[in-house]
Amino acid sequence: MAVKMSDIAEELNVSVVTVSKVLRNQGRISEKTKLRVLQRCRELNYQPNLIARSLATRRTFTIGLLLPDFTHPFFAQIAKSVAQTARARGYHALISYFDEDCEIEVSEAQAMIARRVDGLILASAQTNGHSDFFKDIRERQVPLVLIDRLVPKVKASYVGVDHVGIGKMATEHLIAQGCRNIVHLRGPQVGIANDRLNGYCLALDCHGFPILQDYIVEAGFQKQSGYAAMHGLLESGVKVDGVFCYNDPVAVGAIEAVQHAGRKVPQDIAVVGAGNINYADMLSVPLSSIDQGPDEIGRAAGKLLLDRIESRKNLRNKTVIVPHKLVARASTDRHRTGRLKHGPNGRQHSEAHHRLL
Repeated sequence: MAVKMSDIAEELNVSVVTVSKVLRNQGRISEKTKLRVLQRCRELNYQPNLIARSLATRRTFTIGLLLPDFTHPFFAQIAKSVAQTARARGYHALISYFDEDCEIEVSEAQAMIARRVDGLILASAQTNGHSDFFKDIRERQVPLVLIDRLVPKVKASYVGVDHVGIGKMATEHLIAQGCRNIVHLRGPQVGIANDRLNGYCLALDCHGFPILQDYIVEAGFQKQSGYAAMHGLLESGVKVDGVFCYNDPVAVGAIEAVQHAGRKVPQDIAVVGAGNINYADMLSVPLSSIDQGPDEIGRAAGKLLLDRIESRKNLRNKTVIVPHKLVARASTDRHRTGRLKHGPNGRQHSEAHHRLL
């Protein structure tokens, strides 16, 4: 016969509520009592009845996490942090991805909601906050936290970074390394890619460099698309000595393209990415990158969502901006290699180039 929570409570002479709080790691329970309850649960191989728990609490104790990509270490780190935060409070994370496809995003989110997740954390590719998708989430009263990407006019808590600041910091780092012909391999048509492009443009403008359309190249968000974009740029003959990449996978692809073309990183072309992937220092040329604090994003998003789920009040939406920082490695270390050739006005500019508005 299956062991019930009431059996453990009666045997240990504590309340069912106390056992429940210990198992969910909640409430102010003495360490001695916690150890007694957990030890007896292990001895009896107690398994909670999740259906009964759900009926009693009107919760499933699951949260949904929907990400654009599983292969990007940035999102993998966020997923790990969200899962750890949820687990510590007695919840489980249901995780899926949509590969930057808005239709898949909608269907995956709807599937999670149909499985009655208690809340949803979403790094959305949507651009219309008034869409039926967000209207349905709001009408179903599913708590929502947006991460990494703001969606205009969606009323929800948000955790992310200053993407304009990331673009500006990365570009200014290349300028500080002596680069004067700086290309941006931009990301997909989502808000954060536009923000990083704006940061790139802002840095160039602040330092007196022209903003040239030929120096802004579509590069997607993956290694292979970064390689293709950089290969095409080098084949075109555009003069380049520095590259700010939308993210680290694009930067890894760009470095490979530079090397396959017989050029050296950073002596000929310095490369900086964004995301600070966890293997960046183990690449053939360790990659300089802007760290976006994925662990902190995951923790903050998980806490915001769980606080909202468990609150008896209608909590106000919050915005949390996680600080970003430069992690400089060999891919931009041009001072060390002594390749500062160009003066402040060394960048070429032809009549065919024109300023972006």
